[in-house]
Amino acid sequence: MRKLPPLSAVRVFEAAARHENFTAAASELGLTQAAVSYQVKSLEDRVGAPLFVRERGRARLTPLGRQLLGPLGQAFDLMEKAFAATRAEDEGLLTVATTYTFANTWLAWTLGRFQIGHPDLAVRLLTDNRLVDLHAGEADVAIRAGRGDWPGLDCKLLIRSDFTPMASPDCVAMAEDRIGRRLEPADLLSLPLIGPQDEWWDLWFAAAGIPFDSRSRKGGIRLDNQANEGHAAMGGQGFALLTPFLWKGDLASGRLVQPFATTATAGYAYWLCVPPERARVPKIKRFSEWLVGALAE
Repeated sequence: MRKLPPLSAVRVFEAAARHENFTAAASELGLTQAAVSYQVKSLEDRVGAPLFVRERGRARLTPLGRQLLGPLGQAFDLMEKAFAATRAEDEGLLTVATTYTFANTWLAWTLGRFQIGHPDLAVRLLTDNRLVDLHAGEADVAIRAGRGDWPGLDCKLLIRSDFTPMASPDCVAMAEDRIGRRLEPADLLSLPLIGPQDEWWDLWFAAAGIPFDSRSRKGGIRLDNQANEGHAAMGGQGFALLTPFLWKGDLASGRLVQPFATTATAGYAYWLCVPPERARVPKIKRFSEWLVGALAE
């Protein structure tokens, strides 16, 4: 255990010793002259000897005070350099945490535009479905899926998370050839569904006016996130419930087909989450503004 005097008193002493003037030290530290005198006196009591000789308009260092000033000044210089290096590293690196689905369906495809517009800033993407601790510095910002009610964070709504069945063009064409007409929502009851036990299927079928109980479904492919389900759908494995916004590129390129206009929601959305005390940090503010603009496009 370190046997150190109060660092607040040491800091005041170092400033007063550099200036040899309590008033100048008070101005530098944003304290009153009385507060400086009090902190110096507490340090003198701690070391058991005077550190200054008080004179009119000046506080002259005693030999002991001068002996302490050199190493303490060097120690504060080292601390200042250490914090400056940490601050420079923090200002030059933005860490964004998000879900596997949001990263792989939209953000990873778009993040390069932010990097090009901000070449001075390195961007690191953390992809994990667990909730990182933003207050502990695991990431600067997080894009989360949920209801936006995480305590202790400022959460800005980005997009609503609705969903609807999608499949590959071949999968849809084969189903329609077998049925002999365009697909209707009720036809999905006899077609392969990806994640048929997912309760979100209940919500979508209800929105389409069709009774469905996911708990009674057996078999089928079960995957752990929407990104994997979307790729399984593109691979012709069946119909997956996907968020249209996240799959715009695949719909436009013809890798996926959305056969029905009906969508449903479980009340979730994607949110940009930031600790309130860091919301105005320049790199976070720049990313937040870019993200909102990019999604609006």
